[in-house]
Amino acid sequence: MAKLINKDVVCDILHISQSTAYKVIKQLNEELKDKGYMTISGRVPEEYLRERYNLKNESYN
Repeated sequence: MAKLINKDVVCDILHISQSTAYKVIKQLNEELKDKGYMTISGRVPEEYLRERYNLKNESYN
């Protein structure tokens, strides 16, 4: 099961502001919708975020 993360976690992973995190989530969700996936506003699968930003082997903690 995919772990959905919110803007706070996106901020921590990418070291960006909250407003930028919202934009990132929106963009990634649009990409997922175009691929036929259902999305939840304000949440994005962590695995997909890490794949798109080439952070597969990094931890945000």
